[in-house]
Amino acid sequence: MPFLRVIRDKRGYETTYLMHWFREGNRQRSRILYVFRTPGGVRVGRAPLDADVLRDIESLFPAIPFDWKSVIANRQLIETAPEPRRRKRRPAEGETGESPPPAAGVPAETPPRPSIPSAVEGATPDEQMAFLARWYAIVRDRIPVRTSDPARREALMALAERLNPAAWTDADQMAAGLERAAEALERLSRVFSRRRRRPRRPAARAVPPPDLARRDE
Repeated sequence: MPFLRVIRDKRGYETTYLMHWFREGNRQRSRILYVFRTPGGVRVGRAPLDADVLRDIESLFPAIPFDWKSVIANRQLIETAPEPRRRKRRPAEGETGESPPPAAGVPAETPPRPSIPSAVEGATPDEQMAFLARWYAIVRDRIPVRTSDPARREALMALAERLNPAAWTDADQMAAGLERAAEALERLSRVFSRRRRRPRRPAARAVPPPDLARRDE
């Protein structure tokens, strides 16, 4: 059974995967038949699945029946959205809605970032993969801000890579990937919920008064 999966990253690039479910013994697996990557919303160049491409795919896989209308209509779109913005509160009656300018020398307050969730959300595997794709981009952006230690940054990046569903191409990889992603997300949530430790300043050495220094000589 062929199906389409389109993954859109936060820069707007879309990767179109034409995939096919098949049975191998008692297991259901999937394989990639065709891949196309393009910037989103372009008006020049060819479409990911034009008439020539459809004919080539049908000739390469004659044993697979392709219902292109159904395949295109039921495509799965996984969008890696940027970090969600906080909704602005509507001003109450009598309020201007404008915040007073910060005092001179006082930095403006930045809105708090949403905390990293500790569990994967979604009722279906597709919803869970879309959830992970969104938080994968958010976590990767936060790691360099979280720590400057190269070893710790590399370890956190390795954990974040478990949240990336783009490499899961069959049912077995999807099941194993969701399990590993749930464990990694819980660990990352604990890490980002802790307060960052500030480096301690070295204690100042007490210098004896001149009269005591002369007295010790």
